[in-house]
Amino acid sequence: QVQLVESGGGVVQAGGSLRLSCAASGRTFGSAIMAWFRQAPGKEREFVGGIRRDGLTYYTNSEKGRFTISRDNAKNTVSLEMNSLKPEDTAVYYCAADQRGVLRVRVSAAEYDLWGQGTQVTVSS
Repeated sequence: QVQLVESGGGVVQAGGSLRLSCAASGRTFGSAIMAWFRQAPGKEREFVGGIRRDGLTYYTNSEKGRFTISRDNAKNTVSLEMNSLKPEDTAVYYCAADQRGVLRVRVSAAEYDLWGQGTQVTVSS
C-alpha cells in the first residue's frame, strides 16, 4: 500500500524560503497527479498547486511566481519550493495524489484519494 510522507517544514522568517518534499513508499506515483494543499487553523484545506506526470503544473494565482512544484518520477518524489514566504503562508502543508488516471489537475481536496500526514510551515513576521 502506497504511503506519502512529507518533510521539510519548519519555522522561517518572512521573505525566506523553504523546500518541502513528499516521498511515496510502497509503489510508484505512476500516472497520478500530485498536489500540495495547505490548511491553516480554523480554515478549510486549500489547493496550493499540482503537477501531472509529464511535469505540467497548475497553481492558484496567489502562489504563482512564489511557489514551484516539481516531481521526480524515477525517485518517486514531489517537491514544493516556496520563496518570498509571508506570515499568511503559515499552515500545515499536505501532499496528495489523485490516482484516477485523469489528466486535469483538480483544485478540490475531495478529488484526491491519498494524503500524507502533513508538515507544519510557520512564517514569522
